[in-house]
Amino acid sequence: MLFPFKFKEIIKFIVIFSILTSSLFAIDIKNIYDAVDIAGKQRMFTQRMLKDYAMIGMKNSFGNADKDLNITISEFEDHLNSLSDYTKNSKIKDSTKKAKEVWLPIKKILLSPPSRDKVVELQESLDELLSLSNKTTGLFAKETGKESGKIVDMSGRQRMLSQRMASLYMLKVWGINDSKFQEKMKSAMHLFKSSLETLKHSELNTDEINKLLDEVEKSFMFFEIMNRSKSVFIPSLIYKKSNDILKNMNRVTHCYVEECK
Repeated sequence: MLFPFKFKEIIKFIVIFSILTSSLFAIDIKNIYDAVDIAGKQRMFTQRMLKDYAMIGMKNSFGNADKDLNITISEFEDHLNSLSDYTKNSKIKDSTKKAKEVWLPIKKILLSPPSRDKVVELQESLDELLSLSNKTTGLFAKETGKESGKIVDMSGRQRMLSQRMASLYMLKVWGINDSKFQEKMKSAMHLFKSSLETLKHSELNTDEINKLLDEVEKSFMFFEIMNRSKSVFIPSLIYKKSNDILKNMNRVTHCYVEECK
């Protein structure tokens, strides 16, 4: 019985070690539009990590949230280092430096067993990191010098909002009742809907983009129904629908990047 325990401890050590050394594997950013896309993903990662944290805390194994959280922690750190290395803009350098400072205590909490006592603090800290990531994305978008940079930025932000809506609802299912979270949910849904309308009328749209946005709109209707309902939806359904939106909006964003080149 002793060997399996040691084996599990070794595996856990390897996973944590790989996360702690993730900065050794920075990704390659080829152009400014890639930078906008990747910086935009950072916003999404802040909310995805919270969603996974809540799923693990509820002991819900759907979607393998434990594995997904480890991967997302690693990718967030890789992206942050890559963005910092890529830019020559002093304002962006300062923004990424501040993000690294805010990230370290968040990472420590995320690598510890999930706790309902810590989740409110974690959500607020991740919102601070989200704000910094949003600032960085906006600065990169401005650096493109084109209106199309704003579309890439907005499209990428939809990815974040899909995870934000899901993570806030997960906290509700977990039994974390906070009026601030309800207001944040309302704001996220309003922004998602208004941004979707703007994207649907973009001059950059192709047939593929229009088709994907139609699918996103259908998935978003679930969140509208969910938010109006007095019943509590099962976490796995929320998890799946948010990932459906994320997958399609990720493709839309990449399509916009290609159109902008």
